[in-house]
Amino acid sequence: MSLENAYHDELGDYFARTVGTSPYNAFTDRPAMLDLAGDVAGLRLLDVGCGAGHYAADLLERGARVTGIDGSATLLRHARERVGDRAELRLHDLETPLDFAGDATFDAVVCALVHHHIAARGQLLAELHRVLRPGGFLVLSTTHPTADWRHHGGSYYDESWVDLTLPHPSLTIRYQRMTLETLLNEWLSAGFTLERLVEPRPLPTLREVDEARYEKLRQAPCFLAVRLRRPGGCAD
Repeated sequence: MSLENAYHDELGDYFARTVGTSPYNAFTDRPAMLDLAGDVAGLRLLDVGCGAGHYAADLLERGARVTGIDGSATLLRHARERVGDRAELRLHDLETPLDFAGDATFDAVVCALVHHHIAARGQLLAELHRVLRPGGFLVLSTTHPTADWRHHGGSYYDESWVDLTLPHPSLTIRYQRMTLETLLNEWLSAGFTLERLVEPRPLPTLREVDEARYEKLRQAPCFLAVRLRRPGGCAD
């Protein structure tokens, strides 16, 4: 993600340590996003905000050729430990153009729980549209607008930047609240078409691990995930 909001140092280590088993990441967001991605065998795939490499590892196992980018050197170190040299990993500030990639370089893009950390979202979406081949797809997840409204309170239409305290005495993450209207309009204005929208539910196996969070995530949405298409070419 952006250098400013990326998970550096202790925050990056904390994220890498917990994301593999987190009820929110491992049992809710990642299964939904991988389902949206579908069959990726043989595809040239860009993992935007690749973090500690959990998505990259799964996508490699499914046969994709993966390039991962992130603004955190800490997380990229963990990603390299996870996937070795099987993926190309780059340190990149997502607030800047994707100048390492030519037009129509990739068949697919995965952008998991990064969108809300980016200030220059219009630029990033335009760049993702550019580097995707015509007919290629983008799967993207972000915080659910109603989840942010419930947690932070105030007006649903408040789109301020907020800090979320993690289950750690000194760590927070910063991101922007957005309405569903804002999100959809940004995606469509960038030239994408919407193929699917899901509000991910937790895997049933989470009940055995953390029943309280399973019930919470089963009753109220935490994330929003979409599959978007760059028009043109041959759809998969």
